[in-house]
Amino acid sequence: MSDLLKGKNIVIMGVRNKWSIAWAIATAAHREGASLILTYLGEREKKDVEALAKELDGAAAFQLDVASDSDIDNFFESVKSRYGTIHGLVHAIAFARAEELQGRFVDTSRDGFALAMDISAYSLIAVSRRAAGLMDGGGSIITLSYMGAEKVVHGYNVMGAAKAALEAGVRYLAEDLGPSGIRVNAISAGAVKTLSARGIKDLSSILELTRQRAPLRKNVEPEEIAGAAVFLLSDMSKGITGETLHVDCGMNILGV
Repeated sequence: MSDLLKGKNIVIMGVRNKWSIAWAIATAAHREGASLILTYLGEREKKDVEALAKELDGAAAFQLDVASDSDIDNFFESVKSRYGTIHGLVHAIAFARAEELQGRFVDTSRDGFALAMDISAYSLIAVSRRAAGLMDGGGSIITLSYMGAEKVVHGYNVMGAAKAALEAGVRYLAEDLGPSGIRVNAISAGAVKTLSARGIKDLSSILELTRQRAPLRKNVEPEEIAGAAVFLLSDMSKGITGETLHVDCGMNILGV
């Protein structure tokens, strides 16, 4: 441990199980000395997330539904009451209905589009607005994206549009919050076999193609994404904001 995050209170949204990228980030941040605040959606997730929090030396776990403004307000009030200040926030939350990922993008429903945009893109704006009020001395906000925001990935569909909106939101938030010393960045992670990623059509083919064609000839590991997140959360990245950092073994640089 090099204590890159020692003395920092870091909120991590999106930890659901040990296979998630958010969990890899949480364990890496813990190793670097951070005091962690995890969130869970509701009662169904509470037990699992609280069990994971215990593995991180007493990390706190709070209920938070990012689709609810009152939930977001209550969460940050609880964090303010207990911690006073936060120094970083990891937004690792995205959602689209399974049926919206099965057919053609042109058949995306109005409700499905709105839901994906709300949970996957607008929620970053909503939580950043509240988090900024607790980052008195500046801080770092990170979200997770994917190459489907930039290029067509079959089966990613409405999530591609949502991630594109998310990356645009990163740039606008960086401009708004920069004067307060708050940095906002995205990590465009390569495909990882998480439970949520299994909803992507042809995930196995994407992983195999990456092994064959990526410049590093391998798939990215969650720990490698977590290392980039620790860097962006730490003071080592104080001059970086509004960026989308690709951590995908180089897949994004390839043409057809």
